[in-house]
Amino acid sequence: MEERIQYLFRRYRDNNCTRQEYEEFFALLRQADHDEDIRNMIRQAWNSEEDLPHAETYVNRRGQLVHPAGRQLKLVKVAIAAAVVTLVTTAAWLLYPSAAEQVPAAMTGQQTARRELRQLTLPDGTQVWLNTASSLRYPADFGQKARTVYLSGEAYFDVAQNEEQPFIIHTGNISTTVLGTAFNIRAYPGQQDVTVAVSSGKVRVQYGKEKTATLTGGQLVKVRPEGSSEAPRPIIATEAAPWKEGKMAYDGEKLADIISDLERTYDVRIRIARAELGEERVSTSFRRDIGVDEALKILCKLTDGRLTLAEGTYAIH
Repeated sequence: MEERIQYLFRRYRDNNCTRQEYEEFFALLRQADHDEDIRNMIRQAWNSEEDLPHAETYVNRRGQLVHPAGRQLKLVKVAIAAAVVTLVTTAAWLLYPSAAEQVPAAMTGQQTARRELRQLTLPDGTQVWLNTASSLRYPADFGQKARTVYLSGEAYFDVAQNEEQPFIIHTGNISTTVLGTAFNIRAYPGQQDVTVAVSSGKVRVQYGKEKTATLTGGQLVKVRPEGSSEAPRPIIATEAAPWKEGKMAYDGEKLADIISDLERTYDVRIRIARAELGEERVSTSFRRDIGVDEALKILCKLTDGRLTLAEGTYAIH
């Protein structure tokens, strides 16, 4: 495990992470918040990197470390510090620097590890279900002046009604505003789209200050990182968050994104041997409790892939 952390640390520092390595690295950062052994190994990885920038560097507005000679490096040291101390703003701070400037300093919240699901009640009575490897943060004075939260990962919200105080969810540059409704947001780091699916009520989805879409119950929209989106499409209202009921459902999703989902759900490592295979679109559904082996067999059958397992890592060829 220690060698793996050092390897991922170097890959992240050098901006060479694959999608799977990127998510694995940030899952370890989240895990460090409540795992002393992981926390110590991350400290050791940081201390062993003598060539990382130190006192003469500074953090610019984009959340990057800048060397006096002009070379920019990813915010490794600050990321590690955040994980080791409290992981206050988690991936929303690390991955979406434009949103980081808006995040209040005094934050609270919860996060889940891989394979973990969690339900929580916010101070205003809103019910939230967090999917695997997800984080929800909100100001310590939540509900007193505003109802604003920051999500990294996936969550289903059943928002308490309050017509005078909208409920706003930030996922990077994308915000979703509601008064009282039930809906799901999927915004995992590394995945291209932010997906909003509404069970009931009405929500407004925005990119920055520009309105992207208004959704009602039984509708879904995907918003891309640059703000463009497809037209909202109909869904079965009860299927806005199938993961809550132990079901994994995909409608024309990239195989690479589905594989990332399986890695979080089953806490395993899965490699796609061919890049073009990861771009294939897949539609399927199955129960989470069938296990990773059966889930991968289904995906291999749909993509004409071949499954292998070596040294704890699955591979689809």
